[in-house]
Amino acid sequence: MYKSSKKWCLIDEDYPEARALHLVMDNLYIHTPAAFYKAFPAAEAHRLAQRVRFHYTPKHESWLNMAEIELSVLSRQVLAERMPDLASVEQAVTAWEKERNQAQATVHWRFTTPDARIKLRRLYPSFES
Repeated sequence: MYKSSKKWCLIDEDYPEARALHLVMDNLYIHTPAAFYKAFPAAEAHRLAQRVRFHYTPKHESWLNMAEIELSVLSRQVLAERMPDLASVEQAVTAWEKERNQAQATVHWRFTTPDARIKLRRLYPSFES
């Protein structure tokens, strides 16, 4: 495992036996194998990059927005307050999750298909008669 004064490789530390790690992430420009080369020496970066399979979420898909919305709600409703330890955080998040699931909380979209056809015109085919 590569260690420097500030960097630890969690891939080796947390998943030493894994042949490959599949990372699902958004399309942010920094989420590439090149990031390894900024953090580690070239040989180590290459070794790590060979173990990681990057899977990028579609840029315009609503499920990513839904996940971000839920994390925002969790942050505001639960994580905004101070908690004494990790066990308290886990208990609070579990209770919040149970409540959200029982309430069958959903996202109410206001962005309609006609709105999308206007705003995202280049993504929708045009059928003219």
